[in-house]
Amino acid sequence: MISADAFAKELELVELSAPAEAEWDIRTADLNRPGMQFCGYFEHFPFDRPQLIGRAEMTYLESLDDTQRLEVLARYFSYPIPCVIVCRNMTPPRVLLEQAAAKGIAVYRSHQITTRCVFTVVNFLTRSLAPRETRHGVLLDVYGIGVLLAGSSGVGKSEAALELVKRGHQLVADDVVSICRVTEGRLTGEAPEMVRHLMEIRGIGIIDIRAMFGVGSVSVRKSIDLVIHLEKWIDGKEYERLGLNEEYTDILGVQVPYLTMPVRPGRNLAIIIEVAARNLSLKRFGYSAAEELEDRLNEMIRNRVDPDA
Repeated sequence: MISADAFAKELELVELSAPAEAEWDIRTADLNRPGMQFCGYFEHFPFDRPQLIGRAEMTYLESLDDTQRLEVLARYFSYPIPCVIVCRNMTPPRVLLEQAAAKGIAVYRSHQITTRCVFTVVNFLTRSLAPRETRHGVLLDVYGIGVLLAGSSGVGKSEAALELVKRGHQLVADDVVSICRVTEGRLTGEAPEMVRHLMEIRGIGIIDIRAMFGVGSVSVRKSIDLVIHLEKWIDGKEYERLGLNEEYTDILGVQVPYLTMPVRPGRNLAIIIEVAARNLSLKRFGYSAAEELEDRLNEMIRNRVDPDA
């Protein structure tokens, strides 16, 4: 369900005719431009989508005489349309507003050109209709890589994040991360509005990162490219030392690179997280230090070179 108020506020729309319902049952992130309907063709009419009227549709409506215009719009608004958006700050015909008001269909006006308006509406619907879940963790932008720090409470996620912010990286969300799948292979995360830019530090309490470090220290939304699970160091447990075996975790059906990072006194987590982010960037460009080492060892074996020589 899409909230009519949130729709109008997010897209900066001016309400010309009020909606009869507070929410719309919109199930696809797409629009319809009703040029064919204004010409009288209603077969395969996607009436369940927001309707966008641009200059072409408006010019055609204005070319009709009063009787034709009323006939076309009466049939058009007989369908349960969620809303109509008029672009370019154009003023719709009075009969259009009258027919919409009679059916309780919202009509909005946008200052944007038609192409730009299509993009912003589709983008909003894509985010609003995307599958979502909430996870405990801290999300940061580290060298352009979205890093989600996970782990049990008290393991040091917020402290590591605070050090990263001091080093010039951006905080997206602390403690509660709202995750949505915007495409089949891409996740984004953000903080709930109530706790946005806030961080809890044990012994101090709640701090405002934006007020303390400036607007450049925070970001509203970021893709999730890497999950790092922090855990207290367990003596005797074998941790990854070469990086040849890549692990992934499933979030909303998307496979995300996953690292387990042991925590103990003396380890500088901020630097290690920075290195993990840079290493992922290199892998995306096709370079892996672990594979490079493996290739060197294989080459040495093939050439029967004495490693002590």
